[in-house]
Amino acid sequence: MNNILIRKAVKEDVPTIQSLIKELAIYEKLEHEALATIEDLEREIFDNKSASVHIAEYNSKPVGYSLHFYTFSTFLAKKGIYLEDLFVLEEYRGKGIGKSLLKNIAKEAVDNGFGRVEWSVLDWNQPAIDFYKSLGANPQSEWTMFRLTGNALEKFGK
Repeated sequence: MNNILIRKAVKEDVPTIQSLIKELAIYEKLEHEALATIEDLEREIFDNKSASVHIAEYNSKPVGYSLHFYTFSTFLAKKGIYLEDLFVLEEYRGKGIGKSLLKNIAKEAVDNGFGRVEWSVLDWNQPAIDFYKSLGANPQSEWTMFRLTGNALEKFGK
């Protein structure tokens, strides 16, 4: 664990963040959906503060990241954290980097009195599912996620 550093991203990290997002998209077989430009990421993460990003370094090399934003639970009447992305380059998996990234987010939630940390996992990604279960996370199988995007969003939102 001595070789792992988790740090808050700075604006100069945006090309690295974009590169890691592309690697995540390749892993998830969703390359066609990874459309974020450097300008988009700079604006939303650093100017608008829409999300927070942490970079994982292994031996001073960026090898992973997490991206999250705040939510609110009406049932708990508390803020929460939604983990949008947690990704570690394949050759660096199994070294505790993903666990360190997730622990960093859990610590933020605990330190701020938040009620939960949530995220989604592709149903075919058994290594991730097993990893999250090993940490004590529970799948929420009674919920089905819905999404409006692209043409459907445009049409409905008019």
